[in-house]
Amino acid sequence: MNELPQKSLPGASRALALLLLINLFNYIDRYILAAVEPLIGDQFFGAAGESAMAKTGSLATAFLVSYMVLAPLFGWLADRFSRWMLIAAGVALWSLASGWSGMAATFTALVVTRVFVGVGEAAYGPAAPTIISDLFPQRIRGSVMSLFYMAIPVGSAIGYGFGGVVGQKFGWRWPFYLVTIPGLLLAGACVFMRDPRGVRAREEQHKPAVKFTDALAIFRIPSYLLNTAAMTAMTFAIGGISFWLPRYLFKYRAADFGGAPSLAQINLIFGAITVVAGILSTLLGGIIADRLTKRFPGAYFLVSGVAMALAFPLTIAMLYTPFPAAWVLIFLAIFFLFFNTGPCNTALANVTHPSVRATAFALNIFIIHAAGDALSPPLIGAIADRWNMNVAFFVVSIVMLVGAAFWLSAVRYLARDTARAAVSL
Repeated sequence: MNELPQKSLPGASRALALLLLINLFNYIDRYILAAVEPLIGDQFFGAAGESAMAKTGSLATAFLVSYMVLAPLFGWLADRFSRWMLIAAGVALWSLASGWSGMAATFTALVVTRVFVGVGEAAYGPAAPTIISDLFPQRIRGSVMSLFYMAIPVGSAIGYGFGGVVGQKFGWRWPFYLVTIPGLLLAGACVFMRDPRGVRAREEQHKPAVKFTDALAIFRIPSYLLNTAAMTAMTFAIGGISFWLPRYLFKYRAADFGGAPSLAQINLIFGAITVVAGILSTLLGGIIADRLTKRFPGAYFLVSGVAMALAFPLTIAMLYTPFPAAWVLIFLAIFFLFFNTGPCNTALANVTHPSVRATAFALNIFIIHAAGDALSPPLIGAIADRWNMNVAFFVVSIVMLVGAAFWLSAVRYLARDTARAAVSL
């Protein structure tokens, strides 16, 4: 077996910083929609209110369907062409589509704009973590991936807060307008970046795979399959709950705040909690998993499984605890939900060969969204329309335990699959 490189490639820090900024805007764009969803529902469906929740939930599904369906295509392209050019095109497209969302005159037009946001993110999603995996050695990859994925809670929180404040003050369209120009500037910066694939491939003395059968071999890796199943369960739960939480707090739990609270106030508080809890847990998850891996090879999955199992009772307790005490439970639930982000994505990179890694991430994206958060937002909306949001959140939260079980069952395979990936193909 060839010894894996122990040093980061030149320009690694600069590339990570740019990808981190792009990922930040990625999640800002996504969660602006969740923040202003009550305002969108009021405009397009008026007094229909709660009965329209399944329809507004379809906005998330429209984005996710295009994102997950096209991700495998862009993953295939990313394994063969310049990843930075694909990222540049993707970021430019989703930024323009976000601006177009603000211009939508009808609900149908808004659905179409979310489809194009998904197309842009499909070009970015498989390529970005693959570049990071090529730039940084395996021994620190968990910590680096955690830093990259820290953009998920931070960007989500900014999206909630920014969307809530700007949307309430100037209307729901303006948050979409204001993220367009920064996104286009980040897309332009990608044009000047150098793809690291050739350098890393020479260091590891591997040839890039070109056969379709090599990509299909990904599905014969137990760690990849179980990790993807666990991430699907996690995405199902988090995607559904995070989309509806602003409405849940704004309308369903309004009595806990002494009357109808301000949407901006709710989003700011929730955003602040998400930032603090998300940053701490995402960074700690990667750092702890990296250190534990030196003594326990299955640590990436062990850390992920235990944290997800702890998130379940905290989420359920939040539903039945009055505010302000419920904010503490929300903080703890978010902390444990994000703890797995770095470890599980690092494991995904480590058990797949570099020449098909973008394809592996792309297929993972397709699966976790097709069976995950493409389904849960409208499902929560439908259950809430029939019963209430507490019942809907309870049903979806049970899937967290399923994800924990998959990760814990994958612990025994991780070391073997990681070693095989270094010499396969």
